[in-house]
Amino acid sequence: MKITKRPAHSIQKEEAHGGSGARKVYASPEHLASTHFEMMTHGYLPAGKTFDWHDHPDTEEIMVVIKGEGEVHDEDGIYEYAAGDVFIYPANVQHKIHNPTDYEHEMIFVRVKV
Repeated sequence: MKITKRPAHSIQKEEAHGGSGARKVYASPEHLASTHFEMMTHGYLPAGKTFDWHDHPDTEEIMVVIKGEGEVHDEDGIYEYAAGDVFIYPANVQHKIHNPTDYEHEMIFVRVKV
């Protein structure tokens, strides 16, 4: 088999963002030959929690909202998100993601080194 299959049951949920949420790492550099790919994750942001202010040094990030309605913050403002929305974070830009609801939100994140 030349392709890699990672069965869903083999991908464990782990703590993320200092315990404010969790993630499953779907793919990392060990799975691909690209020198620019950093990671693809499934993020889980619990009710009322925030992935607090952070950036990704020299790494761009794409976020696809799978479930939930909340807020993305950067130095210029606050932007609402809903399922299906896509956010593209430039490298080195401070941002946070907030879940103001009473249920868990889910996102897919892809990080690429610049």
